[in-house]
Amino acid sequence: MLDPLATRLAAAVLRLPGPRTRRVTVRRNIAVRVRDGVPLRTDHYAPDLPDSPTVLIRTPYGRGGPARLLGRLLAERGFHVVIQSCRGTYGSGGSFAPLVHERDDGLDTLDWLRRQPWYSGGFGSFGASYQGFVQWALAADAGDELRAMVAVATASATRDSTYAGESFALDTVLTWAELLQAQTVPWLARQWELKRGQPRLVAALSHLPLAEADRIATGVTVPFFQEWLTHHTPRADYWRTRIFDEAVARVRAPVAMISGWHDIFLPAQLADYAALRAGGCRPRLVIGPWTHGSPGLFVAALREGLAWLDRHLARRPTSDTAAVRLHVGGAGGGWRDLPDWPPPAVPTAWHLQPGGGLSTRPPVPSPPDALWYDPADPTPSLGGPLLVAQRAGPVDNRRIEARPDVLTWSSVPLAEPVEVLGPVSAEIHVRSELSYLDVFVRLCDVDRRGRSWNVCDGLVRVAPGRFPVDAAQVVRVPVTLWPTAHRFAPGHRLRVQVSGGAHPRYARNPGTGEPLGTAITLRAGRREILHDPQHPSRLLLPVVQSGRTRR
Repeated sequence: MLDPLATRLAAAVLRLPGPRTRRVTVRRNIAVRVRDGVPLRTDHYAPDLPDSPTVLIRTPYGRGGPARLLGRLLAERGFHVVIQSCRGTYGSGGSFAPLVHERDDGLDTLDWLRRQPWYSGGFGSFGASYQGFVQWALAADAGDELRAMVAVATASATRDSTYAGESFALDTVLTWAELLQAQTVPWLARQWELKRGQPRLVAALSHLPLAEADRIATGVTVPFFQEWLTHHTPRADYWRTRIFDEAVARVRAPVAMISGWHDIFLPAQLADYAALRAGGCRPRLVIGPWTHGSPGLFVAALREGLAWLDRHLARRPTSDTAAVRLHVGGAGGGWRDLPDWPPPAVPTAWHLQPGGGLSTRPPVPSPPDALWYDPADPTPSLGGPLLVAQRAGPVDNRRIEARPDVLTWSSVPLAEPVEVLGPVSAEIHVRSELSYLDVFVRLCDVDRRGRSWNVCDGLVRVAPGRFPVDAAQVVRVPVTLWPTAHRFAPGHRLRVQVSGGAHPRYARNPGTGEPLGTAITLRAGRREILHDPQHPSRLLLPVVQSGRTRR
């Protein structure tokens, strides 16, 4: 049992509002049977307050530890809290198959709630990452009973995050598969594996063919990993029942969305925000300087989520907040309140120039810059949006930029600040020996000491027929980068990186067109990045405040 003193200490550290009660009754391991007879193990935290609304949390990550703390904290603040293990996890029956059963299991759990004497007729949902996927699976069909949602670092559709730029998010998917499998091993054995630096996972991320990587990382074949290696085409029927983005516009519950600028699901979460806004809803959006698993994200989610549930589920008075709250990175940034996302901005093109220059001036006639990409020695990924918080976020990119397979273009030091808020994209004109290649683009902030800090990035996989080829055999590759809010300070420089990959964040492109899961042949090749008036490679930034650069 969780020590009440630990709950009080956590609430003080997190600076949560005071409890409404300290008297909470907990029932554990309730068997909630769903339509196919499978029991889903469920814990219920009941405050001794009449007519308390209910918060539902469905999770594959267990009901102990942080979940137990969360259950107690919310219950003490006047909510019935129902925490349920997804099927195939932590005592629940059946097999865990990501996203397959979550809609039906969620609806059956709602039906169970309706039969409970303490259920007041309305509920809210709360959770991060996969706990958010299951919220979206249920949300549109829960009707008016769903009174509030708190969706943290998550999205209604995972397909485009899994295959970002039509590549494959290898680090995210394989690390998650390993994490899920690690939940089944003894605690001491897991701690030893972590202390050793997870050598099996490291080996698996470098292994080919990818169809064998799950067994190397976990010791077993992981069915969903095998399936995701196979069903990667953009309109694969496999994903139709596993994504819920088409139902977002039907959700009428107030939704709070909390994420970080270096979260793996941020682009998809902002697509959900746009869908809700297009449907006439007014969601709350908070984006901070966080990664997917950073402690700051958890703290913000709990504070924001509790306030949202108080206001929209419990109908308690709370202070008014702006619709959007963003943290602007860089020197002199900080938090900003906005009426909507994205804010008004001036689209500004920063053109790649000869000699490694970067400028808002139009490009001039110049020869292309070239790099040699070898998938046998793939360009490594460094920081950015990753599943594991310790490796994610802004880092100094100088050691990557020193590699011969990474090209960079930098502005002169800024005379005045340049503040960028909104979607970021690039157009890169490429001529390649190989028809199969990746184009990775990263924006960095170079400080006065020469340190190059990544701000946002994106990757696109190029294959025959995907993009037009001109008479000079040049392909214009549009690259969508992660959105951002960043202030480039005076004296700093903007820098654009272009390379042929970022491994193992993205699976390396073998250059052969072989299937994703079975490719073993690796072909190296030269590619040229053009930046002349006929092929104006450029970065497109949404600038809200701009100064002049020194000439």
